[in-house]
Amino acid sequence: MQLQRIIPATQTAIVQHEGGVLKATPGLPVQTVGPSDILVQVKVVGLNPCDFKMPLRFPTPDLWDGCDYAGTVVQVGDEVAKAGRFNVGDRVTGGVQGSNRADPTTGAYCEYLKVNSVFALHIPESMSFQDALGVSGSGISTLGIAFFWSLQIPGSLRQPASKPHDILIYGGEQHCRITGCGHRVITTCSPHNFDLVRSYGADLVFDYHLPSCAKDIRAATKNSLRYVLDPFSEIKTLRLCHEAIGRMGGKYCALEQYQPDLCVRKTVKHELIMAGAISGKGVDLPEPYSVPPNPEIGEWASTWYPVVDKLVQTGKLRPVPVEEIQPGGFQGILAGLEVLKKGVSGRKLVVTIKED
Repeated sequence: MQLQRIIPATQTAIVQHEGGVLKATPGLPVQTVGPSDILVQVKVVGLNPCDFKMPLRFPTPDLWDGCDYAGTVVQVGDEVAKAGRFNVGDRVTGGVQGSNRADPTTGAYCEYLKVNSVFALHIPESMSFQDALGVSGSGISTLGIAFFWSLQIPGSLRQPASKPHDILIYGGEQHCRITGCGHRVITTCSPHNFDLVRSYGADLVFDYHLPSCAKDIRAATKNSLRYVLDPFSEIKTLRLCHEAIGRMGGKYCALEQYQPDLCVRKTVKHELIMAGAISGKGVDLPEPYSVPPNPEIGEWASTWYPVVDKLVQTGKLRPVPVEEIQPGGFQGILAGLEVLKKGVSGRKLVVTIKED
């Protein structure tokens, strides 16, 4: 590894303290990059529900928090330098696994972040750091695991499926974005977000407030829906998804723990997935959130992310609307997480921690 810029020895990051309390903590080490890593000077971060849920559910002192980042490459590892995919000065965005028991310093809410270059995306020249967070690196990981490993939908981003299928994404304001596989994307949301989700790839949109929502989806899909992604996994969302799945059954992919006793349809398979599994290293959490290591996933991701990168560069994968929390900095992150706890719809909250 070659030292290409003078990097400070210490930095500030948002870290879990006793009881999972998040605090801006100075005097923490700047990580040393490995051969396949890049070091990013973080400019802006994105806020996700997991950033406050993990410390609440699994409080573990000394874990660095945060997943989505955007910033400038200030150092590259030897293998990265030889490959030439990233160079010092490149603007990048992506997602990491924050509050990671297996690797405590991977959280994105810091000044300098070590990132495996496989999972980083170039920011187009026309896109700001703030808007780049609307691409949502953690969302990319989630959709990759959900669509191609859990649901195993036919086709890929490179090769559309020969036969299109229907895919239901419940509450899909920020999930209807990878649609290059030739399938019909269906989602549910409030009517005031209909135009927004259509602009981001939804083919059919239904109002989840209507008692007839599930029946309307069954009618539109001719009782043949097989693939469902539910980010919420609440009682009402699971029941709606179950009712919407066609008579031959299918698969229900959840991003939160669901109640197994509500899964009454024997022809519907269920799985809880974790975005952090995309590294191939597994997820170190108590059951049912634990994921064993699977190097095959990491190998697949190393070929999938460059394809996603090109979609971003060509404008085929556009960022969702963002809202910047003011004032910024680390205290802005903590304040923004409190806003997020109250519920945010149709936009992603971002915080600038260093002006460009």
